[in-house]
Amino acid sequence: MRTFFVVWFGQLISLFGSQLTSFALGVWVYQNTGSVTQYALISFFTVLPGLVIAPLAGALVDRCDRRWVMIFSDSVAGLSTFSIALLVIAGKLQIWQIYLATTISSISNVFQWPAYVATTTLIIPKKHFSRASGMTQFSQALALLLAPICGGFLVILIHLQGVILLDFITFLLAILILLIVKFPKPKTTIAGKLGKGSLIKESIYGWRYILARPGLIGLLIFFAISNFAIGTTQVLFIPLILSFTSANVLGIVISIGSSGMLISSLLMSIWGGLKRRIYGVLGFAIPLGLGIFLVGLKTSVILITIGVFMAFFTIPITSSSSNAIWQTKVAPNVQGRVFAIRRMFAGSSRPLAYLLAGPLAEEIFEPLMTVNGPLASSIGQLIGTGPGRGIGLMFMVMGIFTMLTTIIAYQYAPLRLVEDHLPDAIIDPIG
Repeated sequence: MRTFFVVWFGQLISLFGSQLTSFALGVWVYQNTGSVTQYALISFFTVLPGLVIAPLAGALVDRCDRRWVMIFSDSVAGLSTFSIALLVIAGKLQIWQIYLATTISSISNVFQWPAYVATTTLIIPKKHFSRASGMTQFSQALALLLAPICGGFLVILIHLQGVILLDFITFLLAILILLIVKFPKPKTTIAGKLGKGSLIKESIYGWRYILARPGLIGLLIFFAISNFAIGTTQVLFIPLILSFTSANVLGIVISIGSSGMLISSLLMSIWGGLKRRIYGVLGFAIPLGLGIFLVGLKTSVILITIGVFMAFFTIPITSSSSNAIWQTKVAPNVQGRVFAIRRMFAGSSRPLAYLLAGPLAEEIFEPLMTVNGPLASSIGQLIGTGPGRGIGLMFMVMGIFTMLTTIIAYQYAPLRLVEDHLPDAIIDPIG
């Protein structure tokens, strides 16, 4: 656990720096372009490139020393961030350069994440998997909570370039910690031996491993569908808030709302979650959908904050429960490629959401909810009309969609009973 705590702390520092940059750049892009689509494309380039190369990345993670994979990934992402700072200082920053930098960071992250999660499996007992995942969620929540507050203050104090340079320093600290610690190597298992071969064969083996287990397929499909709803609302949240209030209020809403994630992840770190982890996944997806629905219902800062708090509160529980299932059921020395495939498939709906969110909002939903729009006399009487109300309607639709998806998923027996049908991964030494 000592090794895990040290690595976790380094990643927490790096994540906080990245969230500072993400918040500052997101506000900068939207305020300079006024385009929801331009803003959404940043999220698109943050996700898609990494998903494309995920199978190869996972196979390489299983082949290489996972500590050095993380060091290399953090180094590349840090240099990409540093280049953006230089462009800001020179006064030459353009939108396409942000897209390029986020593409590089996306590719780096697809190596770093499976290496990090797979290493956690090796250094702590499986009874603590949910707690470790809760700690990881806690670091994300803490960064989400503090970054908007600190970001707004730091942009004024040290300007955009100063915030990005601070992010670069956090990368250096995370790399230094990784250089100090050492990770154990995964033992050889039957699954690992069966997956040996060329890089292409090892990449494909991740698919084969999952396809042989219907419960894991069910988890993948459920999260892919849920991630579409989350991705759509994620990129539209800032435009929704800025349609009727200021950036300062936006930062406060995000910080207070994301404290739900902080509290929940802290709870998971101590408690460890439900004994039947699948109930943690499906049981808390319903309030997630309800929270998304409430965010779109009214132009009320209080109601939106409650909805964000509710949605964020559920995320550490669903994610930690799912991670624990995967870590328990997948052989350790193939987790790199399996987790990479998992991330690619479950996250594949996010780029689609990022691409569709802007055009759907600007071309369809917003015109529907104008003062004299087609829905002004019906739904408009409930949620209001004017700028941002079309986006609000999209939030309501995605919230209902999430709840219906969860109810349907519970009916699928291999998913509901995945912990009973699949044995825990057993280490079978060979040779």
